[in-house]
Amino acid sequence: MSSPASKGRIPSTLRSFLDNEASSGLILMAVAALALVTANSPLAATYFHALHVYIGPLSVLHWVNDALMALFFLLVGLEIKREMLDGQLSSWPRRILPGGAALGGMVAPALVYAWFNGGNPATAHGWAIPAATDIAFALGVLSLLGPRVPVTLKVFLTALAIIDDLGAVVIIAFFYTGGLNLLALGGAAVVVVLLIVLNRMRVNHLVPYLGLGLVLWILVFMSGVHATIAGVLLALTFPIKITPGTPEASEADSPLHRLEHLLHKPVSFLVVPIFGFANAGLSFSGVGLAAMLEPVTLGVGLGLFVGKIVGVLGSVWLMVRAGIADLPGSASWRQMTGVALLCGIGFTMSLFVALLAFHDPAAQDEAKLGIILGSTVAALAGCFVLMGSERRPRAEVS
Repeated sequence: MSSPASKGRIPSTLRSFLDNEASSGLILMAVAALALVTANSPLAATYFHALHVYIGPLSVLHWVNDALMALFFLLVGLEIKREMLDGQLSSWPRRILPGGAALGGMVAPALVYAWFNGGNPATAHGWAIPAATDIAFALGVLSLLGPRVPVTLKVFLTALAIIDDLGAVVIIAFFYTGGLNLLALGGAAVVVVLLIVLNRMRVNHLVPYLGLGLVLWILVFMSGVHATIAGVLLALTFPIKITPGTPEASEADSPLHRLEHLLHKPVSFLVVPIFGFANAGLSFSGVGLAAMLEPVTLGVGLGLFVGKIVGVLGSVWLMVRAGIADLPGSASWRQMTGVALLCGIGFTMSLFVALLAFHDPAAQDEAKLGIILGSTVAALAGCFVLMGSERRPRAEVS
């Protein structure tokens, strides 16, 4: 891609994206560790109590998970739309390898989870917890490895995670939605139509979209569909203008690029760390071998560690073997194996789905333990494999 330094263009290039995601991933690691330390310190009671203090109609935890995370999903939706129309997923040849890997990387972990929990109706609903990949965490780990990993593999991981996020959004919308309020849902549909009309009228100002987006969030929240879906719906209505012959739109002409640029750092460095700190806290009091062998813990942990590498690497191997796709340039099979392992880091989205899947605090804690164990083992194994790979010249993305 062209340099973000190009005059008149906002830095929404893949390189800027990778740099931001890697940095935010390192911060997320630190925040997750801080949450675990806090939850197992003398401050634990204060920590857990503060999360359940009500501010207006919602508790602090619900404001974080339902309101702040709507901004995260808004950014996810903007990135999905941009990459599909104006980026690394803008053509079918570019979509095949990460798309097939993402699909395999969602199905295999779900099957592993179902193996342990399929016979228990109380826990079977958590099948989607290990299906997600945390792009910020994974790219943060990759950033520690420097030139051992070619840029083409980072592009592959980014594309895979974006498709993975799209799959997670669809799963949340269809499988983790409670009783529906049809009146509120109808109102939300009307707002979406108004947003589409703004798009068709070529309205480029952000304020009308964001104003209607707030109304959309309230209506979706009231409808029974998880409120964060409002962020994705809003994102898909933002206009994107593509300058012929260039991979970027100018800041003045593209509302989608402008909003993405405005949101990227606040979401990456504030919203996601706050979510991680609020939800990663897990007391290890009483946690022993028995807790690690609970079906939910095993299903999530092994789903992330075993299911992801089987699904991602197996799908890539089949596509390359069949001649459907090629390995990313400058990448070896060992490096692809390491990246497939890193796909087992499912922190942010896995935590989010766990909170939707279970209302029982004990089941949530078992899922959190599985997420922490599975993600940690996957990260360490991925690092071990990649550290032994050859240093290669950094391939440029054009």
